[in-house]
Amino acid sequence: MNSLIKQHFATLHSKDATLRYAAFLQIIKTTEQPVDWVYAVWDELLLLIKTGDNHQRTIAVQVLSNLAKSDTEQRLVKDLAAIMLVTKDEKFVTARHSLQCLWKVGIVDNTFRDKLNTALSKRFKECIAEKNCTLIRYDIIGVFRKMFDITNDTCFKDIPLSLIQTEEDEKYRKKYLGVWKDVLKAK
Repeated sequence: MNSLIKQHFATLHSKDATLRYAAFLQIIKTTEQPVDWVYAVWDELLLLIKTGDNHQRTIAVQVLSNLAKSDTEQRLVKDLAAIMLVTKDEKFVTARHSLQCLWKVGIVDNTFRDKLNTALSKRFKECIAEKNCTLIRYDIIGVFRKMFDITNDTCFKDIPLSLIQTEEDEKYRKKYLGVWKDVLKAK
């Protein structure tokens, strides 16, 4: 890892939102491709999930999601539970941003796919008592759609469609199905 990347990771701990965001953007850009320094920052990002402020928590989840393609040791399999906790964050915007980036994990390989499918299905079912349940569910359906669009893996279509059928409110069932409208119409 070069010194500039190290500096960007150090800046993620900054209280200055402008500096922190600029560093985040550079890290995201760099991690669009696999990197060989993934494990040099892995534990730091997991710690940031637990100890950082709401901005730092979502940044850590987004960077870890981007690093999934570099995770040859498949650490994400055991660390996914920690990441999923941030999707229940007290700050709803943190929870949403953390949830919306998880598609990057599911498209890496079958192990990540299966683990994430289970976690997202569980989250869909458990969020029923939460204040923003319908938005959480909509985001989960959107994550599945994004993974389906990229991989054309039918499990990414079948799972959310079965989850949608469990929605008791017709209005929201229609809203969630709207995410799949073009795919269902093409059948």
